[in-house]
Formats: sequence, structure tokens, C-alpha cells
Amino acid sequence: MTFASKFRTGVAVAAFAALTTVAGAASAANMIGNCEVTGKKGAYSITPAIAGQLTYETNLPAPGWNNGDKPEEIKDGYEYCLAANIAWRLGLDKLVVKHVDFDALVAGNTKDFDIALSQISITDKRKEVVKFSVPYFDSDVGVLARKGKKISSDDMKKLRLGVQQGTTGADFVNETLKPKAAAQVFNDTPAMFGALDTGQIDAALTDTAIVVPQAATSGGKQVVVGQYKTGEQYGALFPKGSASAATIDKVLKELIAEGVTKKLEAKYLAGDMSKIPTFKP
Repeated sequence: MTFASKFRTGVAVAAFAALTTVAGAASAANMIGNCEVTGKKGAYSITPAIAGQLTYETNLPAPGWNNGDKPEEIKDGYEYCLAANIAWRLGLDKLVVKHVDFDALVAGNTKDFDIALSQISITDKRKEVVKFSVPYFDSDVGVLARKGKKISSDDMKKLRLGVQQGTTGADFVNETLKPKAAAQVFNDTPAMFGALDTGQIDAALTDTAIVVPQAATSGGKQVVVGQYKTGEQYGALFPKGSASAATIDKVLKELIAEGVTKKLEAKYLAGDMSKIPTFKP
């Protein structure tokens, strides 16, 4: 090989390496946590509650939705990655998770955040005190039981049921299902799922989209045996008087229209919910 050929080859290799480095850097730049973010960065802008970051509130743990037990551990999950995509299009590189009490959240008693994503069903009662985004997810009420426990629709009213305080699942059990024995009420899902494991209750009822990932992470101890079609929809929740709500809602509508939410559902929410048997109250 002549010197000129060697020189041209060396230049080509160097150029390829440079392009590869740039491509890799660009790819890495389009990530927040472990989430791939899409669309034009900074296409929209807001004045965030805390400068330089998108702050979003949620109630933990929430496997599949926010993967991790502590806010600082969460790097992916359906809602985390949805928030990451929103942050990206708002031109914000930093996403901060705040763990809050669910009852306080839906009562409008939390502050210093931009958006809340916590599998919050939109209801008329909640609309009286908080502002919701457009719906981003459809859900029903699922029935979680211990593996090996045979439960049919006809059994439900006779069982010891558990619900989480302040949820639409609790409302459904008390107002529609009306079991013979009053449902046991738990402050959070870990306590309810723990009670199921130890046999304090026969079944736990909350959103299908919550019990499906719970069963998937239970090590085979818990299974989803049925669901009630309630037609619930999740919405993001905004602080009272938020000046950013309309802008964030536009971003969320774009992400839904582009199929981002469906991709996140397929990636992070284990199982096909449409195949779960439907129970009748």
C-alpha cells in the first residue's frame, strides 16, 4: 500500500470513528434515566416548580409504573418514562420523583411539583378539588389472589377482601360489589399485598393495571384471577392553579397520538390484560 493509500485509509478510519462517537453521544443524549426519549427537545417550555427540573409526584411502590422502592432508585417504568418524555419536550434534562401519600395527592394537599403520575383514576369527585390531564391509560378493577386459591365470580361476595384506602377499587367494593363481610382497608398496597401473602385476606382488589405487574413481581406467589370492567381512565394531576398544566397537557396529547404510551405499556406492564377473565358484581 502506498503512503497516499495509507493516508486515505487512516483518514477514513478516523472519520468513521468520529462519526461513531458522535452517533453514540447523540444516542446517549436522548436518554433520561433508562428511558429513551423522543421528539424535539425543548419544543415547549414551562416555568417549573423547581428550576432546571421536572418534578413529579407519585405513591410508591408501583412496580411496572415506577421501578424502584425509593424515589432516587427509579430510572424507568411506564410513568417514569412518560414523565421523562414530557421533560425532554419541555427542554428539561433532570427528572425528580417525589413520593407522597396517595390520599393527600388526590385531595390536592401536596405542593411544589409540576405533575403527578400515580395511576390516578379520573372521577367527578376528585375533579372537584384537583385538575386532571387528558386520559392516558384505561383500567379496570382486578382481583389478586394467592396462587392455588380457586376463586370464581360467584365466590367474591363470600370472601375476605382487601382494598386500599381512598381508591376507586375501595369504592367499587363498598358501593357495587357489597360483600357479606366488610372489606379490610389498608393504607397502601404493600400492606394489602402482604396481608394477602399471610392469609389475612382471600383477595386484594385494586386496578387491574396495578395487580398485573404485582403478580409478575411476586415470585409466583400471587395471581390475577379476574377483573371487573369499570371503564376507569388514568389522568395526570396538576397542582392547584398550575400555569404549566395546559402546556404539559399538549405534550401528553402528542405522546399519546404518536403511540409512545402504547409502547410503554407493552414494555413495562407485564401480561395481556384483555385475557383476564371478567367477573360480574
